[in-house]
This record gives sequence, structure tokens and C-alpha cells, in this order.
Amino acid sequence: MTMEWISNKQFRFLNFKKLQDSKLNDTSELTKQRLAFKTLLSQTEQMMKKIWDELSQSIKQVYDWIEKENQSYFNIINENTNLAESSYTDLEKLVNIVEGSTLNDWNAQKNSLLKELDQTKSWWDQLIKAFIEKSKEGIRQIKQSIEKEVVYQMKEDLFEILTYIQDIDESLSIRRFLKYLEERKFQMSLNSFRITTIKTFMNLQATSNRISRMNIQDHKFNKYDYSQETNEKERLDLINRMKNNKGIIDFIRFLVLLTSIDGKFIQSGSNGLNLCVGMKVDIRNKSFENIRIKNTSLIGGYFVRCNLSGSEFENVDISGVNFNGAKLFYCKWKNLKINELNKLQGHNEPVSSVCFSPDGKTLASGGGSIIGDGDKSIRLWDVKIGQQKAKLEGHSSCINSICFSPDGNTLASGSSDNSIRLWDVKTGQQQAKLDGHCSCINSVCFSPDGNILASGSSDNSIRLWDVKTGQQQAKLEGHSDYVQSVCFFPDGNTLASGSDDESIRLWDVKTGQQKAKLDGHTGGILSVCLSPNGNTLASGSGDYSIRLWNVKTGQQKAKLDGHTNGILSVCLSPDGNTLASGSCDYSIRLWDVKTGKYTAKQDGHTNGILSVCFSPDGNTFASSLEGKSICLQDVKNVKELSSYDKIQKDILTSFQIPLQNSALLPNVNPDRTILRIYQNPLFETSSTLIFQGEFINHQGLDLKPLFKSKGSCFLEVLQQK
Repeated sequence: MTMEWISNKQFRFLNFKKLQDSKLNDTSELTKQRLAFKTLLSQTEQMMKKIWDELSQSIKQVYDWIEKENQSYFNIINENTNLAESSYTDLEKLVNIVEGSTLNDWNAQKNSLLKELDQTKSWWDQLIKAFIEKSKEGIRQIKQSIEKEVVYQMKEDLFEILTYIQDIDESLSIRRFLKYLEERKFQMSLNSFRITTIKTFMNLQATSNRISRMNIQDHKFNKYDYSQETNEKERLDLINRMKNNKGIIDFIRFLVLLTSIDGKFIQSGSNGLNLCVGMKVDIRNKSFENIRIKNTSLIGGYFVRCNLSGSEFENVDISGVNFNGAKLFYCKWKNLKINELNKLQGHNEPVSSVCFSPDGKTLASGGGSIIGDGDKSIRLWDVKIGQQKAKLEGHSSCINSICFSPDGNTLASGSSDNSIRLWDVKTGQQQAKLDGHCSCINSVCFSPDGNILASGSSDNSIRLWDVKTGQQQAKLEGHSDYVQSVCFFPDGNTLASGSDDESIRLWDVKTGQQKAKLDGHTGGILSVCLSPNGNTLASGSGDYSIRLWNVKTGQQKAKLDGHTNGILSVCLSPDGNTLASGSCDYSIRLWDVKTGKYTAKQDGHTNGILSVCFSPDGNTFASSLEGKSICLQDVKNVKELSSYDKIQKDILTSFQIPLQNSALLPNVNPDRTILRIYQNPLFETSSTLIFQGEFINHQGLDLKPLFKSKGSCFLEVLQQK
């Protein structure tokens, strides 16, 4: 298969031609414009001087004439006090002044002239002020253009430099280039993989030159590795200051892309990518073709479905990076750092139950297994960073169920050691131990007001406990087999329960009497969940089905089929529109409650899904697996999988590879995790598409076998089949 590459020689020729076309060396037009402007200013100056001289002369003549006339009348009257000595002409004038209206007429004429002069002065004053303001505005604009360039060179604080970027965002066309380059995703096949953006890169070169005039190129941000411990304080300060500034983040991402065409910015682009990872900027589905990254850390980066073809990595730490579904054609990655052998400091046995705190910031998990004693511990995790906050120990057997109180201060746990324990979430200390059941506790649930705790047990009973006193309030009997799940109605007056006796029962909490029995399942009920409005109840069963019930009538509203094994857990979203289900068939499904159709199917897990739980905002759901891990998943991403599958198939078709030869692809979900709950994140390359290229670690070892073991698809191998 041939490639249509553009050689360095061709690239230089195109750049030289671009230089010629741009006529950067031709200053004739610049000189012509400079002289024209200078001539204009000179002519304007001469014209203004001529107008001013004429105006001054005219005004002077008017005032001089008025003064002359005033003086003449004064002299006639003052000098002719002796009429006998006055001339006939002067006597005639004096008689006209005394008998007529000569002075009145003159005063009226004089006042009219003075009024006109005053109006002329006001008109000129307004005209000159307007002219001055417009002239100053023009001067300000010119100064600002110059000062912008100067201020970039003067700034030392990187954040201040980046802040100024927002003022010239449009002129740099940052967002336009980001949109073009980052959204290319998987739309190019192998045959079309080349420098197709050559014209865009040439336009970017002008932008690169302008950025060079800032202080970034000579700033230490472009010289040193900010991921090093010596720069950690400054790095964290940058992250805190810029994490909510979209303009700066866009420019940082732009610097990363700029490394593909301009070697001057490789270190700043590398530091920029490190900051993006640190700020958890959403970089999924983006194109990073041909970027050159060196001397940095991308630990825990989330590059799901990114196009990194043609990229060059040198001395980069990729430990825990998620490349699921990424496209890696012709990459040159050398001297890589990766640590995949660290012991995971989390549950060391299957995780039986997960539950979000009411504020969504904490996730609780209980270690356990359907068979065996399991982990016996409860862990509290910081949802945002995936780090363990606390480990609660006290149970002597696996934990089957956990539940936060409505205020989030107390956690209840039910265990196979036949006990229920209440824990202080803040201190991690045990508050109480509730004894009474004579067999495993399979489910615990707080009432909406937090005063009552319900528990379902393998002793076939349900018990209601006073949370404050720890005393049993009631024992609800009626099920003929293990009670696997209990759930309060939103009003707190009714409790739903699901049992291995294939029935769902509704109980009056105050009286302890059974209110209704819902039949229909042909297998044990392993999980029940109420909608927020209390009108719909969802149930998951060992008969492979999920059923939705109208709790007012007791009638089945819908039967959701699709799973190929028992449903271990169901959970309705806070808005009641989406249902999540986990099954023994190693899959998770999201269902539209209104239509009864599943909107997303997530295969690829290697173990059964023991528990699913929506976050309070409904954007994320957690799942616990028999495989000792917990996954936090973005609901929106999971629903986008169908379009991703189509893109993958299009790529395989372009390679002329039969789809049956791509066994890795159909059942792998690159968005399986947005956060793995481990002390050390896992390196993931499920369904990553690789063609040629090299991936060498700092010890000189080829990492392709590691990529393959993680589920990567090497297309050159498939082509040969």
C-alpha cells in the first residue's frame, strides 16, 4: 500500500513559494504608503495653518472695526465740548447723535456682530474638540497595536502573558484552527493519512511568527519540564489560576498543536499538554496528528478516541494513560516511561456494592463476593480524583450492601457476618452495630428522613431499625426465600422488597403489614429501585429480564429484554428517565424508561456487574465488578458508542480488512471508564488502532506486546490475514 507523503523538499518549496507570493521582501508598497501618509499629514498641517491664519485675520478685522467705530463716536462727543470751535461736519454729527438714533443703531449693529462672533466661536470650539477626540482615538489605536506587541515581551508572569492572548484570540484564529484540527477524529483512512492540512499549516506559520514576538518562546515555560518536582509549585499555581479560563485553555491546546509545525514551541506545547491533563480538560475525540511532545508527564491522561497519528514522543511518562480507541499510525515514541507493575492499592477482592454520597463527591464501595468472605472492608473514594479517602474495617465477612444517609453523614453497611454497622463518614469510626438477623444481610436502605434503616436478609425477613437508638422497630415477614433487595418509597411510608421467591412486595412502614404483591418474574428478584416520583418500580431478576411496575395499580408497565444472563443490579437516574442495569452477562445497559428500549449497551467487561449506581446529578454512574475494580462512567459518552463503532468499521473497510478478522473491535468500549478507582491508574489501549510506528520505553524495550495485551489492534497484522 503506497503513501502520498509530502517530502521535506516539497514542503520547503511550498513554503518558499508562499514566501514569494506573500511578497514579504517587497517594501515598495510599504514605502509608498508611508510617504502617502506623511504627505497627507503635511498637507493637512499646511491647510489647517492657512485656514487658521485666514480665520484669525477675519476675526481681527471685525474686532478692529468695532473698536474703531466705538472710538470715533467717543472722540466726536469728547472732543467737541466747545461748540464754537467745532467744525461744521462735527456739529452735524453731534446734532444727528442728539436728535436721531445713530448711537442706538450702532449699538444694535455692534451687538449683532458680537453675537455672530460668539456663535462662530462656539461652532469652532465644538468642531475642534471633535477633531481632537477623533485624532486621539486614532493615536490610541495605533499605540495599543504597538503596546500589545511590547507588553508580551515585557511580561514575565506566564499567566499574565496568557491572559493577553484572549484579547487577540480572533486575530490569531485560535478557535478556528482548534475546531479544524481537533475535530478530524477518525475520518481519514490509511490511504489519506498524510499532511492534508499543509495549506492550513502555512497559514498557521504566520500565527506562529506572531506568537514568537511574545515572551513565550524565551520564557522558562518553553525551556524546562514543568512536570518535574522542582516546578510542581508553579505548575499547580498555573492550574489553579487558569482552570476556569476557557480563553487560556484554548491557547494552551493551540500550543500543543503548534508543535506539529514549529519546533520552537515543542517544550511549551509539551508543558501545555501536561497542564491539560492536570486540569482534566476534555480532550477526547480530538486530533493531535504530528504533534511533537518531549520531556513531560501525561500520567492518567484521557486520550480516548484521539487521533495521534504521526506524533513523536520523547522522554514522556505515559503511565496510566487511557488510549482506548485511539488511532496511532506511524508514531515515533521513544524513551517512554511507563509503570504497569505497581500493586493496586484498592480492594483485593470483587466489589459487591457501590453508592454515591448525596453531594456526589464521595463514592463508597464494599468489598465482597457472592462466594467467599471477600475483602471485608469498605472504602470511601474522592470521586473527582479517584483517590481513596478512608478505609472502614470491622466486618468479619464480605460487605453485600452499603447506603448513605440522606444528610451524607452516616453510612450503613450490611454484611455476610449477619450484622449491620453504622459509620461516621467524616471520622471513619463505627457508630453502631445492629444485630438481629440470623443470616446474611443482602440489602440496606435509609428512609428519606434518615430516621429508619431497612434491611433485607437471607433469613427471609426484613427489619426496620431506629437509626438514633439502634433498636429494631419491626420485623416484616412474608417472603419465602432470601430477601435480596429493599428500597424506600420517596414518601417514606412504603417499602419495596425483592426476593428469591420471585416476588416483589410492598410494605406499610408504620404498620409493618404487606400492602401488595407483584408477580411476573420467573426468577429470583435480585434488585429493586423506585423512581424519584414513586410511581414506577424497576426490578432486575435472575430470569434475565427487567420489569417496570405501576406501583399504584400493581400492574406491569413494561418488560425490558436484552441481557443474556441474570440482572444483578438496577438503578433509576435522578430524573427517572434512564435505567442502568448490570448483569452476569458482563454487560451494562442504559434504558429509556418511557420507551422501554435500551439506548446504550456496554460490552467488553471481563466480569459480572455486581452493582450500578447513578450520581445525584445523573451525569455519571458507578459500577462495581467481580474483577476487583470500580468504574465511573459518563452517561453521555456511553450513549455515543454507536457512532464510534461505525467509524471503526469505516476504517477497517478502508484497509480492505474483513470485519470478521477484527475480533478485538466489536465488543470493546473505549469509554468504559472515565475514572478508575485505583491508587494508580491503569494503562489502557483497548481497541486502539495501530499501524507501523515504534513504541520504545526508556530501557529500549518494545512496548507493542504490552499494547497488544491491553487489546490494541495492529492493522498490518490483520491485513496479512
